[in-house]
Amino acid sequence: MTTDCRVPRIVIGAATSSAGKTTIATGLMTALRARGLVVQPFKVGPDFIDPTHHTRCCGRTSRNLDPFLMGEDGVRETFARAAVGADIAVIEGVMGLYDGIDGEAFGSTAHVARLLEAPVLLAVDARGASRTVHAIVRGIAGYDPGVHLGGVVFNRIGSPRHRDLIERGCEVPVLGWIPRDERLAIPSRHLGLSLAHELDPTDALRAVVGEHVDLDRVIELARMAPPLPDVTHRAAGEERVSIGVANDPAFCFYYADNLDRLRAQGARLVFFSPMADRLPGVDALYLGGGYPELHAGVLAGAPARSGIARAAEDGMPILGECGGLVYLCRSLETEGERVPMCGVLPADAVMTGGIRGLGYVEGTCTGGPFPGLPGTVVRGHEFHYSACRPDGDARYALRLSRGRGIGEGRDGLFEYATLAGYTHAYFSDRLATALVRAGSDYARR
Repeated sequence: MTTDCRVPRIVIGAATSSAGKTTIATGLMTALRARGLVVQPFKVGPDFIDPTHHTRCCGRTSRNLDPFLMGEDGVRETFARAAVGADIAVIEGVMGLYDGIDGEAFGSTAHVARLLEAPVLLAVDARGASRTVHAIVRGIAGYDPGVHLGGVVFNRIGSPRHRDLIERGCEVPVLGWIPRDERLAIPSRHLGLSLAHELDPTDALRAVVGEHVDLDRVIELARMAPPLPDVTHRAAGEERVSIGVANDPAFCFYYADNLDRLRAQGARLVFFSPMADRLPGVDALYLGGGYPELHAGVLAGAPARSGIARAAEDGMPILGECGGLVYLCRSLETEGERVPMCGVLPADAVMTGGIRGLGYVEGTCTGGPFPGLPGTVVRGHEFHYSACRPDGDARYALRLSRGRGIGEGRDGLFEYATLAGYTHAYFSDRLATALVRAGSDYARR
């Protein structure tokens, strides 16, 4: 089905990281929803954690918008498909407004704003500055004529006097003045912010943003975005295979579009917890990333571990990503203790205490256990503090042209019909089809 998209939309950008984008974006989502609006959240870039906060406060699944992973047309398609039924869309940016891949504009928040013809609301951290913030705003506003900077929210205002000093020189409409308030801080750990289920700052965010941001002007600005024409929507296919999807605090990093692509290829998704549940009766498994190192003891003692090992030996197709890779190894060494994992792959994992891989990944499948996989181009992202130590005769399915992977330009260990690597892949139709077809073949044995 092809339609145009008329949903009002606004992008929350900033000059730098840590300027308050997540605070302001999530606060706006919460405050707008409290007004009775249906709010569709989005996140620019490959991040998994910010979307968990968006999803929790909006009651709608937050989607990533990433030109590198999905292409420019894919950004428009994902936006239009996810925004159906929404009254307004709030899009949280990434890093600084113009910061893209390899120092270029491609993949930046500004790039996505241009693709969606969406106005930008700039979050400006005013800590330790007054008049200087206007130089920052002026520079950002004039840097790219194709980006519509519609307003500013000044964050971390220290006092009425601080606001007064800034207010005297404003040249761009100011839609909000957020006071310095430690209640609004979202704590971080090694892979980024804490997950949404671990804390609930929504009441404080709603109260502060609702009081200090002009929501009527935000809505008015969002309504300035023109319709996006001729967008094709992806529909679910006829179910022909069941795929178990790990979903708990240890495994929770998934691109929502990946799950939609599996459904479009005919998969019925069965969510389960490797921490608490037995392996469900399914035809294939998808084990995403997350924090298995924080729950290693529980995972080692849970019944799913042995069930997955037996299923792998039986030839069930299994796809693991990052945390899923660690879980499928023989063991995980963390905090000086070695804990048994599923033992499917000929490798051991160890937490290193430092970043081992961070950034975009691109490669080509040179082999692997799924039909149709060889020759498939894979794009994704990696962010891990663990190292995987495979046996010398281990087999790899993915040759990387970009990214670290397991090492030496290789990723995607495979054994039996199990494939796992550090790459969080953004599924192409070909990759989704390969997994669904493998599950279908296994079901027909």
